[in-house]
Amino acid sequence: MKKYNTLLLIIGFAALLLSQQKIFMPFVYEVIKSDLFLVDSNDKASQLPVSSHLTDLAYLNCNKFITTKYGETSKFTFANKPINSWSLGNYQFVVNAEATITDSNKNTTVKKFVCRIGYKNGDDQNGIEDTENWSITGVSGLDS
Repeated sequence: MKKYNTLLLIIGFAALLLSQQKIFMPFVYEVIKSDLFLVDSNDKASQLPVSSHLTDLAYLNCNKFITTKYGETSKFTFANKPINSWSLGNYQFVVNAEATITDSNKNTTVKKFVCRIGYKNGDDQNGIEDTENWSITGVSGLDS
């Protein structure tokens, strides 16, 4: 009986590998080649840091969000420009910046933070200055 169990295990494993290679992976490759996940917008991604009107607005909106979220217990002072900003495409941005934080005991620390933010209206630039048209995905580096 033990001999048959081992044989069944090997046959089952071979069938699993064969079905993955011949059935599932070709389907996955077809989905990848299709336009299913394609987002067509005028904002193109960049692997290098960029500085533009949109990244400046993204930085300002990140600063407003941080001040609103953490500003009750601390005072924040932000630099005029971020350290780096990247466009992820489709009006999604990552901003790396520095903030000087003064707590209620007048202790001052400088912290670097990263903010991921997106413009909700896509190619429609009307209302780009309005904070309500921006959404924060996350901020890291300010906790602790």
